[in-house]
Amino acid sequence: MKKLIKTKQREFLKYLQDIRGYSDLTIKSYDESISEALQHIEIVEEKSHILLNLMPYRIKISSLNSKTISKKLSAIRSFAEYLNDNEMRVILKGDDSIKVAKTLPKPISHAHIIEALSFAELEERVVVTLLYTLGLRISELESLELKDVSKEWVRVIGKGSKQRDIPLLEQSKKLLDEYLSKSVHKKFVFEKNGEKLSENSLRYIVIKVFRRVGLKVSPHQLRHSFASQLLNGSAPIADVSELLGHSSMATTQIYTKLGSALKQQNYNMAHPLCGVKES
Repeated sequence: MKKLIKTKQREFLKYLQDIRGYSDLTIKSYDESISEALQHIEIVEEKSHILLNLMPYRIKISSLNSKTISKKLSAIRSFAEYLNDNEMRVILKGDDSIKVAKTLPKPISHAHIIEALSFAELEERVVVTLLYTLGLRISELESLELKDVSKEWVRVIGKGSKQRDIPLLEQSKKLLDEYLSKSVHKKFVFEKNGEKLSENSLRYIVIKVFRRVGLKVSPHQLRHSFASQLLNGSAPIADVSELLGHSSMATTQIYTKLGSALKQQNYNMAHPLCGVKES
């Protein structure tokens, strides 16, 4: 069984490189974490699944800091998810989460995005433009239907089937109309052979666009860039939170790394007493 899992591990690393577009350093980190774990975890073959007991491995790495442990376990979870998606039923035991400080992907500058778009083909430009100007999750872009796009608004179905409406820029609408006029679309904005493009296909488009200008960029970084641009332009946190589809503004504050200076500035502009000076 361990030999089969090692074979799957090599396939998983190739998937991370070819489909997910992960950096060589990240792939190396995944490889090392999984290889290390396989030396310690208990593998039990059940009738309907394979049980991977992580407890022996967790004991082994328990002296490490929480962030390191979390990264190692995250690699194993991703590998297990890949196995389940590829006809190998796997269940993890002893997979309790580790609490660590939240970190976020670095936003991409507007100048770099514009530069990348200048080398992009039509479909590529539409994918990147919608992610950047609408702040969508890649899953939301995948499921975006033609009926949900109007002249000035896009209706998005987010997590928990919650709907939100996002303004559609005039230039984005023109670009989208040009793209849709080039081929027949039955239901979804992004289709191929009558079927919607998968998240992986859309993600790979983003990777290709920015690779041409020497950057490694994920769709989530474009979402982060969308939020950062709005907040840096003094957009109210509540509005940005609604546009992102967050359930609370606290999530938005963490997501966008709002500094105390910006919060103080917003407070000074908003509170009526801030304009009153003692005589």
